[in-house]
Amino acid sequence: MAWIYLLIAGIAEIGWALGMKYTDGFSKPVPTALTLAIMAVSVVFLALAVKHLPLGTAYAVWTGIGTVGTVALGIWLFNEPADLIRLTCIALIVGGIIGLKVVS
Repeated sequence: MAWIYLLIAGIAEIGWALGMKYTDGFSKPVPTALTLAIMAVSVVFLALAVKHLPLGTAYAVWTGIGTVGTVALGIWLFNEPADLIRLTCIALIVGGIIGLKVVS
């Protein structure tokens, strides 16, 4: 169950990272409220996950999911660059996440 909590926390991290793009520096009330709410969801599920997983592993996987998802959605939604070096770096992060899952 801890890994499911961690997955939910990571997906929520993607949500709040993207949400910050829409808050316009936290000046728009509705996007700001939604972003803060999803931040809370992310942290709560991370806290549930670290009850049963090593902190370092959980934190690295959480940030990795958030990073990979945010970059992928940035490419898709905001036309951010998708050059080979950038995609290679993302692949390295995915490899690290898989490695941490295997050894935990």
